[in-house]
Amino acid sequence: MTFQAPWWLLGLLAVVALVALYVVLQLRRKAYAARFTNVALLGTLVPKRPGWRRHLAFGLVALALAALIVSLAVPSTEVRVPRERATVVMAVDVSLSMQATDIEPSRFEAMQVAAKEFVDVLPDRINLGLVSFAGTATTVVTPTTDRGQVSTAIDNLELAESTAIGEAVFTSLTAIENFQSSLDADGEEVPPARIVLLSDGYNTVGRPDTQAVSAALDAGIPVSTIAFGTDYGTLDLDGERVPVPVDRATLEEIADQTGGSYSEAASAAELEQVYQDLGSQIGYTTEPRDVSYWFVRGGVLFAMIGVVLSLLWTNRLL
Repeated sequence: MTFQAPWWLLGLLAVVALVALYVVLQLRRKAYAARFTNVALLGTLVPKRPGWRRHLAFGLVALALAALIVSLAVPSTEVRVPRERATVVMAVDVSLSMQATDIEPSRFEAMQVAAKEFVDVLPDRINLGLVSFAGTATTVVTPTTDRGQVSTAIDNLELAESTAIGEAVFTSLTAIENFQSSLDADGEEVPPARIVLLSDGYNTVGRPDTQAVSAALDAGIPVSTIAFGTDYGTLDLDGERVPVPVDRATLEEIADQTGGSYSEAASAAELEQVYQDLGSQIGYTTEPRDVSYWFVRGGVLFAMIGVVLSLLWTNRLL
């Protein structure tokens, strides 16, 4: 919990002082009563007092004052709310290495399932595009709020040779730029954008990833990367087992330099979790929500109970 006007909390010192004064008065009252030497006669002259019940009534009123003072400090809690607008391009690796079965049923099929879950995680108003890349990169779906279109495109992805990670970033940037230009032409506000790139291998063709990083930095668009696969993945090429390791270092460097996030997934379950985390990170934001009304209600309630109990037990307000 945070406070938007914390200086009001200094008022709690007044409540503490009030409680201290009450304690001092009670001790003085006891000291004065002790001077009355004839205790038996004192009992006949002074009516029986409510004792601890009187203190309870005062305690409730003091608590009420404290709650009302805290409400003036405007206490708030962080709540998660969907982003109103954003543009996300998901770039997925469809190189032949995605056929590896070190992740069941295969890297490619696990990626398809997790990617479609990512589609469902994002809030409805976020525009989502899809880029596939192998030897080249292609914009399969331009950014749109039509989730069914993106999910269908994911189901229809096909594998191809080579891996062009740099080209994937450039193509994603172009897709975002074209979409933002169309919004700007229509007089709409251009929302923030991000690229989510998944790959399981090394960049083998196309422009180097260093150029892609520079282009992303110039555009001010972070690239979040996912290294998908295990170190023992292999691919059967004409009867020969070919290792297909993951280039984690490059993917991490792309994310770090562009201000995105880097994740690793070595199983289908881990990939699904990574996509869910990214969906929450990209699609939602935290905002403070004022909860001072709860303290106001609590303060009024405590005050009413304290006053009622005091009237019932002592025939006085306090």
